[in-house]
Amino acid sequence: MKRHTHAILLFLFISAQAPAQILDMEIQRGVRRIDIPFDYINGFIVVNITFDGVFPLRFIFDTGAEHTILSKREITDLLNAQYLRRFPIIGADLSKELYAYLVQGIELKVGNIIARNRSILVLEEDYFRFEEYAGIDVQGILGSDFFRRFILKINYSRHTISLYDPQYWQPPGKDYVRMPIEITRNKPYINARVQFHQDTTLQLRLLLDSGAGLALLLHTDTHPGLDLPDKVVPSNLGAGLGGYIQGYMGRIEELGLQSFTFREVISQFQEASLFFDTTYSSLRNGIIGNDILSRFTVIIDYIGEQAYFEPNRHYDDEFEYDRSGLFIAATGTNLNNYIVYGVIPGSPAASAGLIPGDEILRVNCWPASFFNLEGIIRKFQKKPGTKIRLKILRGKNKIKVEFVLRDLI
Repeated sequence: MKRHTHAILLFLFISAQAPAQILDMEIQRGVRRIDIPFDYINGFIVVNITFDGVFPLRFIFDTGAEHTILSKREITDLLNAQYLRRFPIIGADLSKELYAYLVQGIELKVGNIIARNRSILVLEEDYFRFEEYAGIDVQGILGSDFFRRFILKINYSRHTISLYDPQYWQPPGKDYVRMPIEITRNKPYINARVQFHQDTTLQLRLLLDSGAGLALLLHTDTHPGLDLPDKVVPSNLGAGLGGYIQGYMGRIEELGLQSFTFREVISQFQEASLFFDTTYSSLRNGIIGNDILSRFTVIIDYIGEQAYFEPNRHYDDEFEYDRSGLFIAATGTNLNNYIVYGVIPGSPAASAGLIPGDEILRVNCWPASFFNLEGIIRKFQKKPGTKIRLKILRGKNKIKVEFVLRDLI
């Protein structure tokens, strides 16, 4: 399994609480477990959903989201859904007026679970534009309001989510390490050790977030000891509401989860106050995303506030990251046209003269359209010293450029 830090987060903060969900689903009597297959794409868990018995959709499975969200309003428009309440939401740049609507009575079928009479949030516009940032055709987010009543197991190796009936579930055996968690607003938080230098080790409260395609994000303004590492580069944290979310990328010396220790972890850094009020942060210091979680089979007991971790064969994989300095978006009907939307100053790509707006036509000897976005990104994560040759379209001109990958952090 290749690993990368083309980091994309899903930031949605509702300024008023949506109503509590009616108890509208359960595992069929006598059935103790339901398995839901998923695709693991570009660092995200993607599940198939039948929406209101009509539309086959794909949603991000997100333990870091409190509510289930539909990003494509045209779907509920076609269903003549009634938009009951309009909620203001906080955009990435804190300047645009963005909104979501409450819609009730929706049926969602996920695997063999049919959840009726659901309340969901529908974005007034597709503020995420998730296809561009992640190269994944998805229409929403399956939040914790859907699965918090169950014991949740995510098997990243087998690409399977299992939901267990709590009354029959038994804690796993000795191969798993049990860790206490805290459930706040239906989201799981864990205490972790983060070491920046030999003399600086912090105990931080981190969200376990399967909706984050990164290893670790730290909010530098939430703890007096949370400083940027000595060597960082500007980084795009991805799909925020109504705008790009900028931060920095660097390495921390060590991340510890009880007996598990990861060294030289590629980490993202940003000031939390730049994009949300601390009311919505639940006083967290950051996020643990899929580039850490996918190294385990993870069990979350929402009721008992316990998590269980079993390492899988990817536990010792290196943390990979972009060595070109390019930020790329996927466009076009098939999401296989690639546009440069950012270049890190002083990076190999910047030195080669690449600029935002360039369209990548060829990578080495291959047409760019042969790759998905994840495949393109992997080309720029090769070992230092790898030569990259690109053909780009700038305006009406086709230009050939080349550069050599090198470590940026």
